[in-house]
Amino acid sequence: MNDRELLLLDWLSAVLPAPPDRIAPASGDASFRRYFRVWYDSQTRIVMDAPPDKEDCRPFVAIGSAMHGLGLNVPEVLAADLDQGLLLLTDLGEQQYLAALGEHSVAGLYDDALDTLARLQVGGDPGTALLPPYDSALLHREMELFREWFLGRQLGLNLSEAEQHTLDHSFAALADNALEQPRVWVHRDYHSRNLMVTEAGNPGVLDFQDAVVGAVTYDLVSLLRDCYIAWPRERVEAWALAHRQRLRAAGVHGLEDADQFLRWFDLMGVQRHLKATGIFARLNLRDGKPGYL
Repeated sequence: MNDRELLLLDWLSAVLPAPPDRIAPASGDASFRRYFRVWYDSQTRIVMDAPPDKEDCRPFVAIGSAMHGLGLNVPEVLAADLDQGLLLLTDLGEQQYLAALGEHSVAGLYDDALDTLARLQVGGDPGTALLPPYDSALLHREMELFREWFLGRQLGLNLSEAEQHTLDHSFAALADNALEQPRVWVHRDYHSRNLMVTEAGNPGVLDFQDAVVGAVTYDLVSLLRDCYIAWPRERVEAWALAHRQRLRAAGVHGLEDADQFLRWFDLMGVQRHLKATGIFARLNLRDGKPGYL
């Protein structure tokens, strides 16, 4: 048992009302955070272990509180040591959307997920100081991961000057597409591995600590053009356009043109998947996590 695990056990003994019966890994993610499920007194809780030299858990606490205020089903923080990077959370269960999605379940599950997304987008104040802007600099930093980690390191390509120029222009066009859209709260990783099937308040929403204020189609494309599951184009576009109507009915402005909305949606998907491809290559090469490719 390493020092970090001993620290976690000591902290749990101080914050739990009874000694844990069992502790087991709950999940990892594409970061340095780890999650453990703790059993005690016939209940379960989740412990987030976020080493403070690598992760800051303060945004998770602050953004989670704000999203709870908007009516989202997010984990409640029961105890925290922010300096040590330890959180005790309510447990939203073990069934990810990814495992539950199928031909007979998708309509209901996506309807719940899109209702929750609308609650976030309509209720969140885009002028908040809580969330940073999804600005041009951040959009470009994300796309540069594709150039550096996937093209350069994973594939070993040396692009010509003309090819670099083409990539530059493509990145600029994709950033412009994002920046011209209405601004809303963006979860930034709203997909089937971060949504949990719950009996009440479905879905449970995880991994929201990197939320920003950005393009209205970003989370929509994260869900409907998910890295981990695919649906026919016609269904995806129908879901997207229905969500546009849902937002318009709730008072979101700037969504009058359906064709423009689909163009925003398509190009936003390109930007997101360029970023994801770069991140997956980096996880493979730098962090020894090849399973994402």
